Amino acid sequence: MYLLWLGTGILLLLSYRFAFKNMIEAWQTNRQLKERLTQSSDLGYQPDYLERKDKNLGKIIGLYKADTTAFRSQIINAIALIVEKQNVKLTTVPIEDVSFHTPDFLIEKLAFEGDYFSLNKAMRELQVTPNIGVIRSATWKVVGIRSGSDENKQLVLELYFEVVK
Repeated sequence: MYLLWLGTGILLLLSYRFAFKNMIEAWQTNRQLKERLTQSSDLGYQPDYLERKDKNLGKIIGLYKADTTAFRSQIINAIALIVEKQNVKLTTVPIEDVSFHTPDFLIEKLAFEGDYFSLNKAMRELQVTPNIGVIRSATWKVVGIRSGSDENKQLVLELYFEVVK
């Protein structure tokens, strides 16, 4: 009978040593940290963090931003000059489609022709060029053009540019 009590006591001490002691220490540390948190005044306000966040958001908006009134003329001319350096030609500038307009963004669809590698280089160049908007999506198409009995296939890249209004 004494061995049972002695075994129970040793088991209780071991369980306290390995489990309960760590749990009680963690609970006390948690309570102390919560008290410190309530004592300190507004740790959520960090001016440096807010400045960095504003600067990063400004950069992101700057990528999207373009003068929407001049988009149809000046920016499309700038895009045509950029892709012309890569031996790609701007083939289609469709009429403004109202279905592409949102309250905050203007979406323009432009089509380019050229070989695959030139189109890729031109698309990369357009992605890194600031103040012309951001490429929202790209569609690759192989278009067959019939002239008489011949059918020529051309690779067409349609890019949708998104611009902040």
